[in-house]
Amino acid sequence: MEPRDLYLRSICKKPEIHGLNSYVAHLPLVQRLDTLEFHQPVTFLVGENGSGKSTLLEAIAVAWGFNPEGGSRNFNFSTQQTHSPLAQYLKLVRGPYRAKDGFFLRAESFYNVATEIDRLDTDGTLVRSYGGISLHGQSHGESFLSLMLHRFGGQGLYLLDEPESALSPTRQLAALSVIHQLVQQDSQFIIATHSPILMAYPQAEILVLDEEGLHVTPYRQTEHYQLTRRFLEAPEKMLAILLEED
Repeated sequence: MEPRDLYLRSICKKPEIHGLNSYVAHLPLVQRLDTLEFHQPVTFLVGENGSGKSTLLEAIAVAWGFNPEGGSRNFNFSTQQTHSPLAQYLKLVRGPYRAKDGFFLRAESFYNVATEIDRLDTDGTLVRSYGGISLHGQSHGESFLSLMLHRFGGQGLYLLDEPESALSPTRQLAALSVIHQLVQQDSQFIIATHSPILMAYPQAEILVLDEEGLHVTPYRQTEHYQLTRRFLEAPEKMLAILLEED
């Protein structure tokens, strides 16, 4: 997909956000970001815990029309209202083509999504679109991959929040293969992640969130890649430093 053809081309911060009385208004990302443009079918949001990547992804999802806890735009359940108000202060700039599919997958509330699917599946037809087996009847990692393999249909916008939390390194590689197949079917992904395996997807744009705001960073210059590489090249040396007693 060309940048102009992406389903979500950019997001803009509304001026009213300056009156927002919430912790999100104080995030460096929110304070320094006016407009965020997307240039590739796969975009990674990367940063330390608390940097705001999941908060931003959630806000994009809610502004797009997804359920805050995850699922497709048809999901309308709520176990607890914990999402931030940031979505109200974002303007989405959509591309010329309408996405035919979409899903918001967040690891922390995936159990609730699986429960809702079982609740709605009164005649067994719904679960077939998720692989034919209840997501609760599979391991966490198996259910994630089953969702991507069977539910994601292509020509869609898919927002994934830390999918690697349920996936082994081998399954992360499998997820990369599924992502690539869906990209070839004109799909767009925005993924919040800590995984240097997922971040390696070719031509992906990696946006690092830190105290300076948000900036594009080449894969091998990300802290995730460099730290993982240093550890794997000399684990004993790094552990000796980390575990050194006073």
